Amino acid sequence: MVQSPFQIGAGPRVATGPAGRAMAQPMDPDLLEGLKHHLTMERQASAAYWALALWFAERELRGFAHYLRHEAADEQHHAGLVADYLIARGQTVQLEPIAAPRQQWSDAEEIFAAVFQMEADVTTSLQQLYALAERGGDVRTTVFLDPIVQGQIESEHQAAHLLGRIRFAQGDPAALLVIDGELGADRHEPASMA
Repeated sequence: MVQSPFQIGAGPRVATGPAGRAMAQPMDPDLLEGLKHHLTMERQASAAYWALALWFAERELRGFAHYLRHEAADEQHHAGLVADYLIARGQTVQLEPIAAPRQQWSDAEEIFAAVFQMEADVTTSLQQLYALAERGGDVRTTVFLDPIVQGQIESEHQAAHLLGRIRFAQGDPAALLVIDGELGADRHEPASMA
């Protein structure tokens, strides 16, 4: 006779995570540390974008400030997604300190070169997490990461596009004001050939 796990009385033992929450599958320690590091990376990116928004606001470039403020909120949202996932997997979320972001820049091109590099670094982190999850057979994590990786590739593409536009402007104030107006109107998507 097969015993059902839904019988009344002494039921099956349910594994729990560090916070005492039920978990269906334990997480590989390296993957868990990687996710915690990535959460900190997203929070750091949010702070960096906020500081960049301030830099442009101080220079009366409200479109750039608008765009970067929204990017800061997006990065905070990404950190929240990772935190939610860790909780759903029965883990404890411990926030690590983040460094004060850089606030001194020479011009918009230097800023957007740093933005592109920051987005590329986040993409690399996600790729490493994906590889760890695949090696450990953690399909839950690969499914969680799939839409995040896709969104990150788009963010990297957008950062490259904006850097290219700013480089093309060659510091010309009129050209930067055109880009500023486009960013203020949420028109900042790369051209599509599809």
